[in-house]
Formats: sequence, structure tokens, C-alpha cells
Amino acid sequence: MMRLQKYLALSGVASRRNSEKLISEGHVAVNGKKVTEMGVQVDEMHDRVTVDGRTVHPETEKHYLAYHKPIGEVTTSSDPEGRDTVMDKFRDYPVRLYPVGRLDYDSEGLLLLTNDGELMNHLLHPSHEVSKTYLVKASNQVTDEEIARLRAGVMIDQKLTSPASVRLIRRETFDTVLLISIHEGRNRQVRKMLEAVGHQVVHLKRVGFGPIELKDLPLGQWRRLTEAEVNRLKAL
Repeated sequence: MMRLQKYLALSGVASRRNSEKLISEGHVAVNGKKVTEMGVQVDEMHDRVTVDGRTVHPETEKHYLAYHKPIGEVTTSSDPEGRDTVMDKFRDYPVRLYPVGRLDYDSEGLLLLTNDGELMNHLLHPSHEVSKTYLVKASNQVTDEEIARLRAGVMIDQKLTSPASVRLIRRETFDTVLLISIHEGRNRQVRKMLEAVGHQVVHLKRVGFGPIELKDLPLGQWRRLTEAEVNRLKAL
């Protein structure tokens, strides 16, 4: 027996938190009866669980992928504006995958995808403080004082950001390249952090998610994570 939201997460439907949302919104049924309350226990061997009429069950084989997302793709399964989505690249993949978090439409870089809802939930939970690393080209010269402010925390959306790791890569007349690592997941956080110290982001590329690095993965291509990489993610 297990809680329904855990069953959905193990089935690759969504993270445990998003599974709770699906339940509360009436998308989930157990043995034909709609469930909208938390705490329901299901028997993996005997109960039939459906999401919007589709039967789901825990997948025994888990898949873990790294994808180099290009600029111009949204990190959703569909887009009302008709824009390309990350999931368009994986329509024919043998199991249904879900992106681990989001990466902005106008950003490129590393995006993890998996059908392991339990791991996805852990990676995204704020209490685990999993770092995300970005290579950022900012407008004009970002001074040492401004870098110190970014490291200490700046106010965005009326809330102070947590301390960040900021390393200067290159400073030129009209732009500055920084390597920034944060563990928060606030909307467009890196862009807003630079704006808070007076700069615009010219280009943003995520190069790391926890222990996983983008390295030389070509733009628009994906690869399977190695067993060692998956183990490092689980160790977080």
C-alpha cells in the first residue's frame, strides 16, 4: 500500500507536489471513483488508478536524460501560443518523460528529463538546495562591488535572494561574462539579479544542474545519463 500521490510520482505522471494538485483538481480516479482528497492509500497490485481516464502504473524501468535546450522552446508539453516545446523532441520516446523544472524560453542549456517522479520531486524541493549553474553574458562592465552584491543577495520581487556563487570569467568594454550558481528556483531569477545591480542579460546558458554538467552536448541533442551520474543525483 502507498499514498496515491506517491503512486502517481512513481508512475512518472508528475512530481509528488504536482500529483497532489492533479488529485485536488479532480483528474485522478481509483477503481473508477474520482478522488479529490489527500491521504488515500492504493494497492499497487489490485487497484486501478487513472488520470483523466488513462490508466497509469509505476514504471519499473526509469529513464534519465540530459538535453541541450535551444533558445525558442518552452519547457511544457504544449503551448497555447503555438511555440515549439521541449517535449516535441521526445514525442516518440518509448516512455513519457517530464522535465525537471523549467528553463526560460529565451535561455538555452542543460535540462534534465525523467520518468522518475520521486527523484524529480526531491531535486526540485527547496529544502534540498540543488544548485543550478549558468554562464551569463551581461551588458557593460559588472564591477567587483556589484559581483559582491550578487554573492551576498539582492532584492528581487520584494524578497532577498539567497547567497550565490559568482565567478568572473571575462570583463570587457561592453559586456561581462560570469559563472553564477544558485539553488533557488524563482522565476527568471538570474536575469532579475543582474537587473537589480543595473545590468541586462545578453545571453544565458545553463551549464550545470547539481553534479550534472552540459559540457560538449550539442545544441538540440540529448543523451542518457550514466549510472554514476544518476547515483550522484540520488545522493543529493
